Amino acid sequence: MIQAADIREWRDQDVVDPKGHKIGVLEAVYVDTATDEPAVATVRAGLPTRHRLVFVPLDETVLGPGYLKVAYARSRVKKAPSIGTDDVLPAEQEKEIFQYYGMAYRPGVHGERQLARR
Repeated sequence: MIQAADIREWRDQDVVDPKGHKIGVLEAVYVDTATDEPAVATVRAGLPTRHRLVFVPLDETVLGPGYLKVAYARSRVKKAPSIGTDDVLPAEQEKEIFQYYGMAYRPGVHGERQLARR
């Protein structure tokens, strides 16, 4: 797992799947607002003229020299919920990301967001 103190170091590093296939480049990390631990990342993927930011959980992430290896296959990540490169994650789309990866979505007691960008 990426430690919160290391987040800025890993921006712009390659993100690869368990078999080493490149998915894209790490754009940003979202932390869980309840624990302040890194939870989800956006990966810049797509064609050079049509980039988008796809979401991938950071559970079981392995850090290597110049790359982050996530626990999900490239084909699955590329079909994940995404936003435009200049967009921000809408609150109503958070739950969709968690559902796509089969993870529990736990917003705050008063409906606060579960994810915050760092």
